[in-house]
Amino acid sequence: MAGGVPLTRASRIKSTWSTQVFGGIRRLFMHEAVGPGSAGLHQSGTPGAVAYCVTVARIRVRKRDPRHQYRIAMDDERLRLGVDLGGTKIEIIALDARGAELLRRRIPTPQGDYGVTVAAIVHLVRDAERELGSGGTVGIGTPGSMSRATGLLRGCNSVCLNGQPLKRDLEAALGRDVRLTNDANCFALSEARDGAGKGADVVLGAILGTGVGAGIVVRGRVLDGPNAIAGEWGHNPLPWPKDDERPGPSCFCGRSGCIETFVSGPGLERDYLRATAKPANSRDIVARAAIGDAACAAALARYEERLARAFAHVINILDPDVIVLGGGMSNIDRLYANVPQLWGSWVFSDRVDTRLLRNVHGDSSGVRGAAWLWGDA
Repeated sequence: MAGGVPLTRASRIKSTWSTQVFGGIRRLFMHEAVGPGSAGLHQSGTPGAVAYCVTVARIRVRKRDPRHQYRIAMDDERLRLGVDLGGTKIEIIALDARGAELLRRRIPTPQGDYGVTVAAIVHLVRDAERELGSGGTVGIGTPGSMSRATGLLRGCNSVCLNGQPLKRDLEAALGRDVRLTNDANCFALSEARDGAGKGADVVLGAILGTGVGAGIVVRGRVLDGPNAIAGEWGHNPLPWPKDDERPGPSCFCGRSGCIETFVSGPGLERDYLRATAKPANSRDIVARAAIGDAACAAALARYEERLARAFAHVINILDPDVIVLGGGMSNIDRLYANVPQLWGSWVFSDRVDTRLLRNVHGDSSGVRGAAWLWGDA
């Protein structure tokens, strides 16, 4: 209740949004640090902070201005904005109707503060539109996923996002619809649209990095599924496990033996440590394998065989035309020849025509895919 008057659901949402976002802006002026090196945005009293506050303060007026709404709708057809919300950086890109890059900006992600994170995204969008002289559609790639039941984020490694209605808050702030999906879906969409998977009917974009995830694109559209978890192959058990792979390493999801614990970067490092009792990072293991280190070569061979089993399981279910690799482990050149030579042993077919390809857009795929969430606009 407010002043003895019961709050409606809309009022509660409005109140929550105001508290979080404007509370975040207030903290910029109260010397509460939210992360170093933030290009002036986190320095109390700086011009960046003033602009940040003024931009967000104007949102509540702008979103109600019908002329502003009309301008956004008119310009949607030629300007697409994509935002990649990462754990360490927030990046925005603007694409024209042909996919040509018009603008790109990157700032550090505010750490542990949801309100300031929302305000930072809003600032990037408004600043891009002001510089380009036009409005556009907005797509967001996030860690984790949004629950279909509650509209709240879940499973984000940036834990301040978990349990938050990011999509609703950004729509309220920007005064337009926002499309939001998992960052792996954005990667897959970018590569399917104009990257390694261009022209393919079914594309699996697999991320092999600190964690393991994937996005699925079918005929140019992201496949989310009713539970919004399509592509979460990393949290299935490693298929056809050997005796020494059971029960497998513990996973952050609470289970053991997940694919992620074997074919992520840390998974390779863990396997090498187990075999040699010596620590080494994944880059060193790969580099030393290339110059004939027997222990490193053996660890990398085990990695490739496990990756082949994991992909064979996906091929048996999804049968994609193309699997595009992203993440740090995608830079291992030998994977693209060796893994397809191995996976036929587990694929239920007399031949395997699925192609394993390196990504085209690299680190840009996530933010480009976020912009292409409005590819049908």
